[in-house]
Formats: sequence, structure tokens, C-alpha cells
Amino acid sequence: MRSPVVHPFIHSSIHSLLSPHGRLLSLRHPQVMGILNLTPDSFFDGSRVASEKDLLTRAEAMLKAGAAVLDLGAYSTRPGAADIPEAEETQGLLPAVEALRREFPNAFLSADTFRAGVAAAAVAAGADLVNDVGGGTLDPQMVATIGRLRVPYVLMHLRGTPQTMSKLTHYEDDLVLTLLRYFRDGVDALRRAGAVDVVLDPGFGFAKTAAQSHELLRRLPELHALGLPILAGLSRKRMVYGPLGLGPEAALNGTTALHVVALQGGARLLRAHDVAEAVQTIELFAHTFPMAE
Repeated sequence: MRSPVVHPFIHSSIHSLLSPHGRLLSLRHPQVMGILNLTPDSFFDGSRVASEKDLLTRAEAMLKAGAAVLDLGAYSTRPGAADIPEAEETQGLLPAVEALRREFPNAFLSADTFRAGVAAAAVAAGADLVNDVGGGTLDPQMVATIGRLRVPYVLMHLRGTPQTMSKLTHYEDDLVLTLLRYFRDGVDALRRAGAVDVVLDPGFGFAKTAAQSHELLRRLPELHALGLPILAGLSRKRMVYGPLGLGPEAALNGTTALHVVALQGGARLLRAHDVAEAVQTIELFAHTFPMAE
């Protein structure tokens, strides 16, 4: 029998993330992570940053709209995206981290990378969190690097690589059970390496069909068995616009609808292109389901 939808705000035993730079991100209430793509080929063209001026303008707007985290990525992980060298990713990411740290010294910055070297350089430049789509599987040095830096870490579920994941959607065992085992093993390895703050990301759309992603969203409460906060990355993805016969550019309303489901399932971070709308969703949800302190 599937777990029912449960009351939010009761799952996680961790309510804050501590940056190695001393900044604190509270997850006692759900928060929004704003997406800033530094690549020219991200799946939603409205998220692509064209210049440093554009980056700063977008970041300021997101922060004013209520974003608690800004997530910067210089490697496209859309299905079938081309692989790029580590040096190219580093050259795209570090100037952005440095610019945002200079202009917004109190902002909580996330480096979206699966490469340990890029992660270490980004943290040295001022990043507060590492958001790894590979969950430590794409770079054998990532887990040790996270432990050494003691930087908060988003452990995402993925099979294969961004180039091969669309062919790896067959699961022999129950999907949620598979993810729980993956997360258990990943968290154990991170703890042994010295990592402290870990957030779980089911990886909607990564090595999962739209139907599988909807199943994961429906069963999100089951992933709280490990007692860790959950990030939901649903924004404008195929699981949103595909069933509606639309494209990413028309998927804002659908994203908001699924954000509500994620909040019902206890998600603490919503990774979103449209920050103001995601923040409003959280605020209205909190009015409907007041948090028990």
C-alpha cells in the first residue's frame, strides 16, 4: 500500500544548512532555489544568462522575489546535452560565483556541478552549497571533496550520465525502494568522508520517464525515511509540459500545480526558474497548512 499524502513540515530532522563561509540557510520553512543557467543550451531558453550584467540583474530580481538560494550551473544536463571539458565548465562558473559574491555578499550560492575540481574551486570562490546531479557517481573524488570542505551537498539520484540517462529508465525493483537504497549508500559514504549537511533530490526526469517522475512525486513522503530534507526540481520539465501537450515556455502554471504536490509531500527546497511564483505558492500553502513549531 502506498503512503498517503501527509502533513508537511514534519519530516526532516535537519532544519538548516551551514555554509563553510558561515552563512546559514534555514529549512524550517520551505525555500526557493532560483536557477541561473550559464550555458547557451539549457532546455528552457528563458533561464539562460547572456552576460555578467544579465546575471546580476536576474540574481537581484530573484533575491528580491524571495529566493533563499541562487543555483549556478555552467554544464547543461538536459537529455542529450554535449559533454564539455572541465576547464570550460570552470571558466563559465567561477566568474559568475565571484560576481555574485561581490555584489550580494549575504546571498546563499549553490554550485551546480558533478565535478569535484569544479566544486572545490567554486567553494573557494564563495559558493555555499554543491548541487550534484550525479550524486557522487560521476566523479570518484566528489564524496571525499565534500567531506573535506564540509560544504552542504545536494545528493541527486541519477543513472548513467546526462548523455545516456534517457536509455536507463528500466528499474528491476520498486522505484522508491531503489532510490532509498541509493540515498542510504550515498549518505553513508558522505558521512564516512566527513560531510555534515545533506539534501536529497529524487532527480525528476533524470533516468526516469514522465510516468516514473509522477510516481516519485506522488510517493515523495516515502523518501523521508532517511530523515533528510528533500529538494524538488520540477520547474518547466517534460513531466510538466508533456502531459499538457505544451513546451517549456508554457509550463509555468503546470509547474505551480506540481510544486503544491511537492510541498504536500514535505519538500523543503523548490528549485525553480520562476522564483516569485514559487515563493507565492509556498506562502499560500503555509496559510492553508500552518506550520507547527
